[in-house]
Amino acid sequence: MSDIISTVLSFEAACVELSLEKPQYMANMFEREKENNVLEFQESMHLYLAGDHPQLTTARITDVECAILYKTLEYNQFVRSIDLRYNNITDQGCNALGKLLSTNKFIEELNVMCNDFGAEGAAALAKSLFNNTTLKVLRLNGNKIGNAGGMAFAQMLQINTTLKSLDIGDADLTIECLIALATVLRENNTLEALNVNRPLLWTVQEEPTDHFTRMIKVNKGLKELHMQKFNMRDFGACRFAENLMHNFTLTYLNLNCNRITRDGMKELAKVLKLNTGLKCLDLGYNRLEDDGAISLAEAIGTYNTTLECLNIVYNNIGPKGLCAIAEALNFNSALTSLYIWGNHFDDAVNMAFSTHLHSERLQEQNCDIGSYVVDGKVYLNQTGFLIRRHYYYAPIFGDDVPEWQIRGEQVRRADHTVPIVHHENDPLVLKS
Repeated sequence: MSDIISTVLSFEAACVELSLEKPQYMANMFEREKENNVLEFQESMHLYLAGDHPQLTTARITDVECAILYKTLEYNQFVRSIDLRYNNITDQGCNALGKLLSTNKFIEELNVMCNDFGAEGAAALAKSLFNNTTLKVLRLNGNKIGNAGGMAFAQMLQINTTLKSLDIGDADLTIECLIALATVLRENNTLEALNVNRPLLWTVQEEPTDHFTRMIKVNKGLKELHMQKFNMRDFGACRFAENLMHNFTLTYLNLNCNRITRDGMKELAKVLKLNTGLKCLDLGYNRLEDDGAISLAEAIGTYNTTLECLNIVYNNIGPKGLCAIAEALNFNSALTSLYIWGNHFDDAVNMAFSTHLHSERLQEQNCDIGSYVVDGKVYLNQTGFLIRRHYYYAPIFGDDVPEWQIRGEQVRRADHTVPIVHHENDPLVLKS
């Protein structure tokens, strides 16, 4: 089953075997793929079954459709990735998906973010990866898998050596499973991206942060780490700075929505001065203020030549700090993406960043600000180009549609005219 025709036949056979009607959404997507193959031969297929597409989604996928999916793709070689985000899949559906991953040797990516399963479903998916050697990307953020689910994935990472990206953010992880994940990753050097955003922490001692910072010192494979809403303070930032000095493989560090102030930023600036492998630093929604921004600007303007993307939105930075950042851009050519909205602008800040925009030092698609002039005065406005803007949602029209999203079709409006009728007794008509 290495083409769309055999895949459709298998889908129809699975529906007959399970005595179920063909799900309209799945049938439509397979038919769409057949039409695309007529125009251009496809060697593989991305099976798009997201539950939030305004035009394509006819009904959200449930556990019943997951059983059909398992029977359809059990030995399939054509479908290489499956997108099941924003559906109604529970633990029972995850058991079927787990069986699919255990038998299918060709699926490389599975996205089940924002469904309705918990620890049992997460354990089923994790167990299926013990012997799986093909899956590279797994996203299940937004599902409340809790401590038991997190522990299941920590156990899986001790065995699996092929998974490259694991997203278990916003999943109600607790301290125990976070420490287990950090401990396992001291030895696992094959995982390249990890998202553990928004855990449920009952302490202010930053134990999970400390374990992750010590892991960063010895891990040589992780390239992307997301730790939003960790309640991280300056101590955690300092621990990151101490250990990042020994790491030259991490390229993306996300510390968004924490409690880092100027003191933590001063320590992180020391890391930037060393030109480690860090290319993207997300410090949005912290409390850097002017002093932290000035330390950051010094590192960017005089030492750093590797950082390419910086996010400092909503950090209570005043004109003094923002002007320092703008001045640093004059001496740094590596930093091409900058996000600064939500701070305090004045005329000097508006003029400085407007100059960078008009000189194309900052490209429109790589920053979150634009400029305009009213009565000879320059102002800045927010644009829609935000960092990780396609993480939860992506448009279906326009120039900003990502590759994985299916473009929408323009619906032609029906011609409709309203006849104008003049009544003889209308006073307005008589008056005219």
